Amino acid sequence: MVEDMGNKILKIIDKMKPTFSKGGKLSWLHSTFEAFESFAAVPPTVTAGRTHIKDCVDIKRVMSVVVAALVPTFLFGIWNTGEQHSLAFGLQWGFWAKVWFGFYKILPLILVSYIVGLGIEFAVAQARGHEVNEGYLVTGFLIPLIMPIDVPLWVLAIAVAFAVIFGKEIFGGTGMNIWNPALLARAFVFFAYPSTITGDSVWIEGMTKNADKVIDGFSGATPLAQVADGLAGAPSFMQMFIGNIPGSIGETSAIAILIGAAILIFTGVASWKIMFSCVAGALFTGFLANTFAEPGTFAAYPAVNHLVMGGFAFGAVFMATDPVSSAQTEVGKWIYGFLIGAVCIVLRLFNPGYREGMMLSILLMNTMAPLIDWCVVRPNIKRREKRAAALKK
Repeated sequence: MVEDMGNKILKIIDKMKPTFSKGGKLSWLHSTFEAFESFAAVPPTVTAGRTHIKDCVDIKRVMSVVVAALVPTFLFGIWNTGEQHSLAFGLQWGFWAKVWFGFYKILPLILVSYIVGLGIEFAVAQARGHEVNEGYLVTGFLIPLIMPIDVPLWVLAIAVAFAVIFGKEIFGGTGMNIWNPALLARAFVFFAYPSTITGDSVWIEGMTKNADKVIDGFSGATPLAQVADGLAGAPSFMQMFIGNIPGSIGETSAIAILIGAAILIFTGVASWKIMFSCVAGALFTGFLANTFAEPGTFAAYPAVNHLVMGGFAFGAVFMATDPVSSAQTEVGKWIYGFLIGAVCIVLRLFNPGYREGMMLSILLMNTMAPLIDWCVVRPNIKRREKRAAALKK
């Protein structure tokens, strides 16, 4: 039955194709039609000769795997949004009431992200006469997951437009960008609208407008701010590992993120070397700070806890491993990941203006990734040149 339905869809697409092809009435919409065609079916342009390596993996399938890996964090974020709202206002909601509330609040963010981002991508593709790439399939999903639940929709729309135009299209589109577009959107909100995403106050839907209705004893600080400022009631390691704490939509649950990491590593879509070295860099810097820290200070906070606090885990799994903006050489991946983890902890310890650190750390290393690869490749080239010169003698 499913196969019959697929064949019918293909026949409909084939009938419509001449209208959108060169010389057709709607040929100017060829890029848009091609995007929908490739989304619905396997592209017909495949290799057939004996000398080619045949593989079912293409950009669409890689992006689909990443989206599938993000689903656990998305589902947990839906529930946790309702959970935190229920706790803040003393509501006795059941499981499904929390899920419905979270879905109702997150859905507009998803829609704005995709409508604005895809609208720009389609427009640029039409103007250039290029195909629409599937890269934004992941970016459009990532952006809402790293935003506060109470971010104004108009702010999100501007941030998405900035990320797509200045983070991707100005460099040539998917595969040509220097920085991770999703993180650029978050950075734009942080610098342009700092009160929206300071990282110190808890991001709970309705808390800003109805602060007088929040129950007594409910903290108004994020876990990072609680620990850094020595406030009482900071969440434990297990609470942060499970993720039933305030924070960005998809960044709170380390369990959900680890499920996504397992999917990415098993399918070979993301580099486990970057993930592992990122953790190693954070632990090394954290343990070093613990060694020389005075008791009771933020530097003395257990290094292991940093791995499940804030956006570290999410950034290490889904952001640092971006195949376009990360290091490309195998040795470079180890260096790149280690520096992300190390710089993140340094920023958390010595930058009271923004305790999170992971966003700025990844963007900085995105900038340094080409230099890291150059430093790895250049010595190898010199060794080969010396070897070739010796052989000539």
